[in-house]
Amino acid sequence: MSAEGLEQQTQSYLNSEVPQIQQHGGSVEVQEVDEDAGTATVAIGGACSGCGIAPMTMKAIEQRLPEGVDGLDDVEVVRSDDQRGAVMPSKTDEMEEMDEYEDYSPPF
Repeated sequence: MSAEGLEQQTQSYLNSEVPQIQQHGGSVEVQEVDEDAGTATVAIGGACSGCGIAPMTMKAIEQRLPEGVDGLDDVEVVRSDDQRGAVMPSKTDEMEEMDEYEDYSPPF
């Protein structure tokens, strides 16, 4: 399979399995795929900025995407570098440390 094929599969998975992001005004895009390493970098942004469950959405994508795309072993989710829609780092860093999010599983 080509890297483009793996990238397309990754984006297709995100579009079909995580439609809530786009339905709520957020954005998700595949930034980079390394077929040889089986890795991908995915960015979220848009309305994800400041969203209370953004950190858990990021973790869920990191865990579930490799299970849903053959040839993908590791996923890193980052904040979009689009200044208008980036998730606020200080807020999400604080949220990642909160006990309330320890066992949270988004509904996708």
